[in-house]
Amino acid sequence: MRLDITSMAPGGKPSGFTEGLTGQGNPVRWQVLEDASAPGGKVIAETSQDTADYRFPLCIYDAFTGRDVETSVRFRAVDGTVDQAAGLIVRVQDAQNYYVARANALENNVRLYKVIDGIRRQLAGLNLEVPSGSWHSLSLRIDGDALEVTFDERQIIQTHDTAISGAGKVGLWTKADSLTHFSVFDIRPLRADAASDNNSK
Repeated sequence: MRLDITSMAPGGKPSGFTEGLTGQGNPVRWQVLEDASAPGGKVIAETSQDTADYRFPLCIYDAFTGRDVETSVRFRAVDGTVDQAAGLIVRVQDAQNYYVARANALENNVRLYKVIDGIRRQLAGLNLEVPSGSWHSLSLRIDGDALEVTFDERQIIQTHDTAISGAGKVGLWTKADSLTHFSVFDIRPLRADAASDNNSK
């Protein structure tokens, strides 16, 4: 299912999402913005640009819970001096426990982490170019204990982890002062027992 960002009101909070924060810093501020370069002309972005380094804003989709799922998003790194990061989260138990795949335009790499009790631990990563200002695709798939990350249609990470085995939410993620535009957010459950509603198209 593809979430309908185009129907959301610019300047407001993304409808159907709950904000969260892992780490330090001020409260997060996720908004719907206009971006003519995005499909439908609208994007979701975290706009507070707080420079606290260990600060990870979350935008959690309310209407889906699943264990095995593939998520994907289009993103464009716009600004940020500490970081220019874009991420996808799966099996979100709460703001302190989840898996995250993230691309960083300042560091030019893609990393896969698990976050347990608010502590981030890297599972795998790859150094590659992530040009800022350009649109990219990022995908995170989890099936049982197998995790796969795809960047710009290229599968770059395959690994296994058992730390978070239960069903959870999915959503978007950034770091520190990243201003990242997110568009075309897709959720594909891999099992029929995943729960969702009709707030999609």
